[in-house]
Amino acid sequence: MSEGERFQLGTIGALTLSVVSSVSIVICNKALISTLGFSFATTLTSWHLLVTFCSLHAALRMRLFEHKTFDQKAVMGFGILNGISIGLLNLSLGFNSVGFYQMTKLAIIPCTVLLETLFLAKRFSRSIQLSLLILLLGVGIATVTDVQLNALGSTLSLLAVITTCVAQIMTNTIQKKFKVSSTQLLYQSCPYQSGTLLVSGPILDWFLTNQNVFAFKYTTEVVVFIALSCLISVSVNFSTFLVIGKTSPVTYQVLGHLKTCLVLAFGYILLHDPFNWRNILGIAIALVGMVLYSYFCTHESQKKATEGATQSLQAREGESDPLVTVENGSGVVTDAATQMAPGWNSNKDLRA
Repeated sequence: MSEGERFQLGTIGALTLSVVSSVSIVICNKALISTLGFSFATTLTSWHLLVTFCSLHAALRMRLFEHKTFDQKAVMGFGILNGISIGLLNLSLGFNSVGFYQMTKLAIIPCTVLLETLFLAKRFSRSIQLSLLILLLGVGIATVTDVQLNALGSTLSLLAVITTCVAQIMTNTIQKKFKVSSTQLLYQSCPYQSGTLLVSGPILDWFLTNQNVFAFKYTTEVVVFIALSCLISVSVNFSTFLVIGKTSPVTYQVLGHLKTCLVLAFGYILLHDPFNWRNILGIAIALVGMVLYSYFCTHESQKKATEGATQSLQAREGESDPLVTVENGSGVVTDAATQMAPGWNSNKDLRA
């Protein structure tokens, strides 16, 4: 198996793991929050990250991956920013209608495209832009219902979108810049992420729910679901860093909208959530956008690979062409050398 085939197989595995684990944790958390009344989302996320760090530390002790130290200021800033973005998203949900919150999540893709274009000089073709537009239209039809605006909620949503985009772009750029794996980056940033949320989580949850997480009645069923949620979160956090590192922040967001469609479908099938023709139409349009995005990305990647191989071949052929060939023991200057001679002479004249 070639290196390219191994990379493609690894990418497919990462995407599959991300979808399965994310859908699983959403269903688990929905039962925990809606059915059992544990509505402390930010604190629960801090426990997720703490369990993820402990699991990775155990894996490190078992030598399942190698610890690599790099710029600690970058890691600290990245970890804290990730924690802040999670807190802001939860605040955005608390101070906005569900419809406006869904629009906030939809805004992450165009914001990411804009930031990568402005600051990383990345170019997105018209085909990619069209497929993303179709995707966002479909998800919007399926999820956005009531949209109510208020100044505080809009400000929180704007900050949530910006911090989330920057954090996801940093997830990709840090791995490439410092040549670290997704596991190494997650292991080093987890303490800062979990620390930020462990401190702010109970305060934010009390602010949003008017309940104290430490005064909640923890029944056996609640504890079991919390433990299950934390275990699944290890896979969610690992696959998130893996997908962004292997693909891009935009691809990760496209994958996130696929998870949204699957959650809507599973919610209808398993939990008998309300489902109408608008949801079906939106999911169908979103799936068309995802298929087009996947096709155009694959096509452009293959085109770039072909162009790169052609340029490499031409460069090797150019290096192998001799300027002087030998015929019958006498040196004969080729046309290439003859054409170069006037250029060199004129350069000498200029220098003189």
